[in-house]
Amino acid sequence: MQVAEAQREIRQGYVGGYVGQLVSGVLWLGSAALATWVSTGAGIWFLVLAGFFIFPLTLLGLSMIRQRVTVSRGNPLNGLAMQVAFTLPLVLPVVGAATLYRIEWFYPAFMIVLGAHYLPFVFLYGMRMFAALAAVLVSAGLALALYVQLPFAAGGWFTGALLLVFAVLGRWFAVREQTAVRVPMSE
Repeated sequence: MQVAEAQREIRQGYVGGYVGQLVSGVLWLGSAALATWVSTGAGIWFLVLAGFFIFPLTLLGLSMIRQRVTVSRGNPLNGLAMQVAFTLPLVLPVVGAATLYRIEWFYPAFMIVLGAHYLPFVFLYGMRMFAALAAVLVSAGLALALYVQLPFAAGGWFTGALLLVFAVLGRWFAVREQTAVRVPMSE
């Protein structure tokens, strides 16, 4: 299997990352809502704990939209997908250290590590949109931590909304590609 075929299989099986981005966006928005209207701690704990369920919720979401994940066992990118999935939980101690130093850095630090987490998605999915997502998340996280004074949950609200936008973009790219493959263009 060639790299381009493996990437296409990942894109189509996971609808361009649509459901995973959607789940992540909703969790970030839920965390921001808790941090805004309940407590800072509730928002923090919700995002950290709920984040461990993103992949199972993604699979549930894919089944709910009747999308069968059709990534073959022989796809050479399966290993990369698993490694990428574990990068975020492994760097949570960095987010924790930043938060212990300055509580306002929770969302910005999380945004930075989330952005870094999305860089391998560029190769995994063969979609440059993930580089843009990574750049925006890292830049916004740095800006919120170092230059812009906003309410605590601002980074959570921003990231949740951004992930929803990229969910729609990922779905649009995947559906467009699938439609182009099904209906060959006439010459």
